[in-house]
Order: sequence, then structure tokens, then C-alpha cells
Amino acid sequence: MSQRRTVTGIGIGLAAAGATAAVSVVADRLARALQTAKALETFDTYHEEATTEVVVLAFDGVPLHVEIDEPEGRPIGVHARATVPTVVFSHGYALSLRSWVFQRRALKAAGYRVVLWDQRGHGQSGAGTKESYEIDQLGLDLDAVISAVAPDGPLILVGHSMGGMTMMALAAQHPELVRDRVLGVAFVATSPGGISAVSWGLGNVLGKVVHRLGPFAVGQLAGRQGLVNSVLKAGREVEEYFVDLYSFASPVPLSIVRLTADMIFRTRMEVISDFMETFDKHDKREALEQFIGVETLVLNGVQDLLTPPQHSEEIVRLIPGAEHVLVNDAGHIIMLEHGDVVSDQLLSLIVRAQRAAAAHIDQRAKPRVRRTITDLAKRRRVLKAIQERRQGAR
Repeated sequence: MSQRRTVTGIGIGLAAAGATAAVSVVADRLARALQTAKALETFDTYHEEATTEVVVLAFDGVPLHVEIDEPEGRPIGVHARATVPTVVFSHGYALSLRSWVFQRRALKAAGYRVVLWDQRGHGQSGAGTKESYEIDQLGLDLDAVISAVAPDGPLILVGHSMGGMTMMALAAQHPELVRDRVLGVAFVATSPGGISAVSWGLGNVLGKVVHRLGPFAVGQLAGRQGLVNSVLKAGREVEEYFVDLYSFASPVPLSIVRLTADMIFRTRMEVISDFMETFDKHDKREALEQFIGVETLVLNGVQDLLTPPQHSEEIVRLIPGAEHVLVNDAGHIIMLEHGDVVSDQLLSLIVRAQRAAAAHIDQRAKPRVRRTITDLAKRRRVLKAIQERRQGAR
């Protein structure tokens, strides 16, 4: 019975991390999904060498890992005397700055200075106390990072999931920073509140069970990291299947699945456990008022199970003039699943933000824009990979 409870606890906890859920595995579907993922393989290492790596101490002393990419030249069309904004990326829950690999490459090549950081307890950053794993503390951490490595000049803020919530907390704590320096913001697959109502695709009843029992179940595992690691190692293909299920809505290379799984499962169980309770309490709707007048992009996957499109719609409702982009065949980890699409949308946001600032355009007067797009280039790659797999099976 004890072993059964442990396995059930792992299932409930990892569902909340966007990695797995208490559902049965269909062996044939697993095999076909992995075959397609292997056929799409690009053999990218997803490693990017930063120009500079620094450690920024949070206000409570926690060391935060920060990477800075200096640009290769200047953006096309930007006046030589114009100040180019720094783009600051904040990643999501149980991920790391590696989740932005495609976007950092694109923006650096386009001539923008890029700052990325690992949130406390994630990636290469240090751990905080249990009490510090709160969204408000993350807002303070982001302020510390900006103060240390981008203390002046215009900013573009980009946040995925928990990273978007971090930006909301920053705005509530430092509205003057948003007013004086932030030209544009991108909220990627995130939520202003109401996470407790998300069922994660499990249905209302089971979804409520996971919300109620998840923190307790993961908390029981927090002191048994070795057991968790051994269980996950023994079932790597099942692990990959569930990461794929809850992170993506279209086939991706197996290496992308493994990159995502590596970020998730390298996050220690006590960090996952301690952060879980803060999401149900998260409500930063009022903080979104600070972004009124700022060029805003709200981007979400149509099939996102963790922060469904209605959460993006709430952000758009509260920020007049925000541009809402929905991507077909996209799940929660959209910046890895549709890297080119997200990069293109961010580049467009930066251009719009710079033009609006130069022309003193009132964002509140802009008409509401809502677009649904399909990654046609990726769709063609997927169809080709499926055809090649079928031919190889004959």
C-alpha cells in the first residue's frame, strides 16, 4: 500500500508540474508518438553560449543565475542614435532559461541584447526558504536581476507561465519601472489568476482532486528525492510520453521532449511542492492595470491544457490595445514546440513597441487584435516525417 501511494503521489505531483497525470498508458500510441518524434530529430544540442554569466543576489541573499547575450550588430531599420531595448526573459514553473533557446538565438541575431535568468530553485539558481516560494518574491527577484544587469535604458519583458506571473508581481511592486522603462511586454501561456479552476484535461472531478491532493502528495516526496529519481529513471519512455502529452499538442523532436523532461525532473521535489500552493492563490488582475499603455502581446496555444486560452483572454480584457495571438496545434511549452512562430511574434512586438514609443502612440486607443495562426512550416515537416516513417515501416 505504501508503494502504491508513493507512485500515485508521483503521478499527481508531476501533473501539476505539467509533466504527467494519473492516466493509463496506451502502448501503441506511445510507440507511434516516439517514432514520429525520432523522425523529426534535428540533432540540435539546444546549448547556447552566453556572452556573460553572472550571479545576482536576490534581496534575501539567494543566488540567481543570469545569462546575458550581447547583440551581433544593430537591429535593421533602427536609427544609429536610437537606444535599443534590452529583452528580459522569465521562464515558467519547473523549467529553466534553457526553455528560451530558440528565442535567444533569434533576438541576438536580430541585434537585441538578451537577459535570461533561472528563477529561484530552478536551473542553476540557488534554493530559497519554503516561505520564499511565492509569486511576489519572484517579482522582487526579477527587480534584482534588472537592477543588476539592465539598470537603465528601455526594456521588453517576456514571461512564460510562472514567468508571466512574475512580471505581474513586478508591476504591482514597481509600477514606476513599468511606466518609465518598459516599452513592451509578452505574456506567453500564462494566467492572471484562477489556476485552481484548471482541470489539466483530466475533467472537473479528477482535476479538483489533483488541486486538493497534489501539494500534499508532492510534499511527501520532497524528502525522498533519491526514490523519485530512481522511479523516473526506470520508466524513461513513460516519462517522455507524459511530458509530451502535457507540454505539446503537435509532434516535436524527441530531443525537445527530453530537454523539457530534463528541466522538469531536475527541479527538486521540495521546490515543486512549495510552489504549488502559491498558484491556487495567484491573482494579479489588478497588477495588469500597470501595463495599460504598454505595447502588449498575449500568446497562447489553442490546446494548452495548463493555462487554457481563456486565461489569455482575461489578460487581453484587462489591457486595452493588447494583441492576442492563438497558435493552432500548440500546447503549454509553446516556445519550444513552435520556436520560429514565437520568435517572429516577439520580434514584431519589439518593432511595434519601438515605433509606438517614438511616435507617442496611445496604446489604449488601438483596436483589439485577435489572430489565430498555424505553423505551416512545421506542419509540412511533420507530414514529411510521418510519410518517411510509414515508408520505413513497409
